[in-house]
Amino acid sequence: MEPIKPYKKDFSYSYALGAFPTYELLRKCPEQALGVYIHSAYTEREELAALCQELRVPVLSGDKTIARVSDKENVFVVGVFRKYERRLVHGAPHLMLVNPSNMGNLGTILRTCLAMGIHDAALIRPAVDAFHPKAVRASMGALFSVRVQYFDSFADYAAEYAEDCGAAGGDKRRMFPFMLTGKTQLTAEECPKPECYTLIFGNEAAGLPEEYAAYGESLLIPQSDEVDSLNLTIAVGIGTYLFAGRGGNGKKTEKDRKSS
Repeated sequence: MEPIKPYKKDFSYSYALGAFPTYELLRKCPEQALGVYIHSAYTEREELAALCQELRVPVLSGDKTIARVSDKENVFVVGVFRKYERRLVHGAPHLMLVNPSNMGNLGTILRTCLAMGIHDAALIRPAVDAFHPKAVRASMGALFSVRVQYFDSFADYAAEYAEDCGAAGGDKRRMFPFMLTGKTQLTAEECPKPECYTLIFGNEAAGLPEEYAAYGESLLIPQSDEVDSLNLTIAVGIGTYLFAGRGGNGKKTEKDRKSS
């Protein structure tokens, strides 16, 4: 394998920076792994090298290479992987992010979704690169367990998924835009419990355009008037927590465990 270079969006490959994201790459998407660089100072080399050997993934040495592709001093492992495409699953809960612009936020949100049992994320362009090493690292490897699909518009997404029904053939997909002008306050007691739904969140700075109020049942997360809005990652955390049913006793149901 040729020495890797600092990441660019047009590359056909990307990097998982750090041991934990690299382990997630190997466990969840081993078929996409091209190689693993291990720093000479990494103290658990044998365990990682053994897993790579089992999966037939090349183990590479190159302290300078690791330093070249990472701007963090505490990175001792870099997993190199081939970029890939995945389509969202019909009938499953989806998260939609409209024009997300921060790679760290995107990674954190994907990790939050996975924790709440949501495995499908739609990104409406323009949007940041989900395969950027910063997003992969912020997700702590959750990217490899969440299906991410890009769309040019909400209409493109709706044309493919709006008529979805739940796994048991129930009601069709319900859309829930989260907006400061939302008509319904979201609370633990009154949170809707549909089987098939999409939670829609806007850009970190601008939120959702007003037109999204017509695309579903708009929701408002109650807050004090001392702040203008919640951070996007916090809002997504609250919304996914309540919709996933974690707002009750905090225990996973049997259905939750099977879908995790």
